[in-house]
Amino acid sequence: MELGIGIGWRPEIADAVEGLADLDWVEVVAENVCPGHLPDSLTRLRSRGVGIVPHGVSLGLGGADRPSAQRLAALAERAEALGSPLVTEHIAFVRAGGELTASPQLEAGHLLPVPRTWDALAVLCENVRIAQDSLPVPLALENIAALFSWPDEELSEGRFLAELVERTGVRLLIDVANLHTNHVNRGEDPAKALDELPVEAIAYVHVAGGVERDGVWHDTHSHPVTEPVLAVLRELRSRVDPPGVLLERDDDFPPAAELAGELRVIRETVRLGAGAPVTAAAGPALARAGTVGGAVRANDRATVADPTSGPDSGSGTGEPATADRTAVRERLGIAQAALLSSLVAGTPAPEGFDRRRLRTQSRALIAKRASVVARIAPELPGILGDGYRRAFVAYAKSRPMRSGYRRDALDFAEGLLIAGQPADEGARRRLTRWWEERVAPQPPRRTTRIVRAARAALVRR
Repeated sequence: MELGIGIGWRPEIADAVEGLADLDWVEVVAENVCPGHLPDSLTRLRSRGVGIVPHGVSLGLGGADRPSAQRLAALAERAEALGSPLVTEHIAFVRAGGELTASPQLEAGHLLPVPRTWDALAVLCENVRIAQDSLPVPLALENIAALFSWPDEELSEGRFLAELVERTGVRLLIDVANLHTNHVNRGEDPAKALDELPVEAIAYVHVAGGVERDGVWHDTHSHPVTEPVLAVLRELRSRVDPPGVLLERDDDFPPAAELAGELRVIRETVRLGAGAPVTAAAGPALARAGTVGGAVRANDRATVADPTSGPDSGSGTGEPATADRTAVRERLGIAQAALLSSLVAGTPAPEGFDRRRLRTQSRALIAKRASVVARIAPELPGILGDGYRRAFVAYAKSRPMRSGYRRDALDFAEGLLIAGQPADEGARRRLTRWWEERVAPQPPRRTTRIVRAARAALVRR
């Protein structure tokens, strides 16, 4: 299955995307499209023969809980509605807590790294198999960018991905910008990761821009693609001819001509990379085996033949025996809940983490919440003006997100109204009207406010 060169479709650049010459395919955020009401732009692209791949962001396959059947059904529905050859998600967790850990469930609103341990790998593999059995097309998983590392990791990124592919047969979506991010932020060599991972399992590649501030690389998807990221793309191309390469851009969209220019650079990098030598740091290039990106049926899974590749379970797969799986999930769940609580609820950082990096991640999560809420509820910054971001940051420091960004916007507005804000009476009336139209005829009564305040206090302990 050859995809070619593509771009991430976003409503803000729909016209520009339709006008791009030689566009082979697009990727859409799965949660942002409704199968029964596809945007006209996507319908027109499909009629032209442009492929469409849904890219999920909310499954949390790296989390301790088994994936939601409802979320999987929604992803499957979108794949069928779009006529997609595959679907993609991330190797990440996005929520933690809940019944498994007997603690409040918290939402990150962001993709957070899983620990590269045998326990986390076993949970991830089981979750991937559940997803594969629920989807009508092959699944590919993306490596993510991270600001911090877990302590006591047992596997490198490349080895972790190789084990995942061998145990499940899942495809890979390799983001070269994320490999560069992890090089800057975690000191990991992209060439070493490419040497270790099974390049024959690559379904396609992401390329995106970012920016470095104070020694930390921020994978923003709102800056032009930089030369270091293109260098990682060349490293990958020297090992394999990827079936598809896609440019991601999520914010601060440039003019159509600039997008077209970036696509030309990516296309040329892939074309010229066919004969590029492997750098000395890269080691021996891996041979391409089989048809890269070829369809893999959900049940066509490999197992690990060497039982010494992971904890001794006696199963020959390097994974915990059935009786131990609940305990493994509980251990992972407790660790992820403690980490996420420190990032979004102000609890102490778990032992072994770089506290400075966790503070950076916590600030980044709040900034992302503020930006996403402003995008999905533009009336709020319109009503609050220059005070919007300051007010939202103050709110977010004491109010973890629990049910997604739309609920977050409503909770933010509710909190302001309960506090008698904003001070300007006209703005307060407009905010009240906005909130009433979306939630209820009036803000919660005193008893409800007391109960919610008590719950929030328990979370902060």
